[in-house]
Amino acid sequence: MKWQYWITLYLNTHCTARGLSTKTIAAYDATLKQVHAYVQSHLGDRAPDAITAKDILEYVEYLRRDRDNGSAAVNRQVTILKNFYRAIVAMGHLEPAANPLAHFPKMKALPRKLPVFLSEDEVRVLLSAPRSTTVIGLRDRALLTLLYATGIRASECAGLRECDVDLACKTICVTGKGGHERAIPLNNEVVRALAIYRTARGTLGLKTGFFRSRKGQAMSRYAIFERVKTHARRARIAKIVSPHRLRHSFATHLVKAGVDIITIRDLLGHRCVTSTQIYLHTTAQDLRKAADKHPVERLIERIADLLPNVKVPFQRPPGESVAIGA
Repeated sequence: MKWQYWITLYLNTHCTARGLSTKTIAAYDATLKQVHAYVQSHLGDRAPDAITAKDILEYVEYLRRDRDNGSAAVNRQVTILKNFYRAIVAMGHLEPAANPLAHFPKMKALPRKLPVFLSEDEVRVLLSAPRSTTVIGLRDRALLTLLYATGIRASECAGLRECDVDLACKTICVTGKGGHERAIPLNNEVVRALAIYRTARGTLGLKTGFFRSRKGQAMSRYAIFERVKTHARRARIAKIVSPHRLRHSFATHLVKAGVDIITIRDLLGHRCVTSTQIYLHTTAQDLRKAADKHPVERLIERIADLLPNVKVPFQRPPGESVAIGA
């Protein structure tokens, strides 16, 4: 009973007061209920104030071994548990010394991985994959073009309404993480793709979702993922393609075009520039160009240049003898 009481208290009081979104609160709820289920099955339904750091470490091992969770998923659960117990302490339901995660060992940081992105040729093939002879094909072409040309997230695209698309001013307005809104400019090609789809689709109410499914409903985030993967498969692109990978491609191509990182941060909707700096990576082709530009070739003096008419020993052909006294 105490588990359910504390979870409800944490979600409805602490998380709501922090202004967390309903999706975030639902994710926290699912995680804490999973922890409670583990306690019921492995620890005899021990009360949350009786849990120890050793119990949490065993739970972490259970996640890795039995549930095959990766480091990101495990770290996320530990973070949620830390916030949960910290909030219960702050609300006066648990003594600070009884917090099992007060001195919990720090989890190993995840290794930083460079984002995988599509080449310009791969993007070109992907954007031409949808057929332009049907409304669905025109929708998918507009969808892919918008995702790549603006770098918006799949959730932001799914939440796009008719009133958010202003083709006259060449802008869209999206709601990102934390409910933050931002206006994103569109270039002429994106405006053209969206206008063609809007004409073929027909007039809609201002509060209606912009991209519509076959059944006339607003496209979900899952449906957008499915369309991107389907067209990538049809285009025979070997990489795994998703809306977020198109977002990576958008940012990487802007960096390669010389756009400054602050502008890219604002377009992506990042609150901190450190989140955007991951796109300041280089490709193998960039590294080769940099190596070729290095001044070492014109600065180093080779032995052959210093002694142009003299054969040094290691330059003699195999088997050629060296005259004594030479």
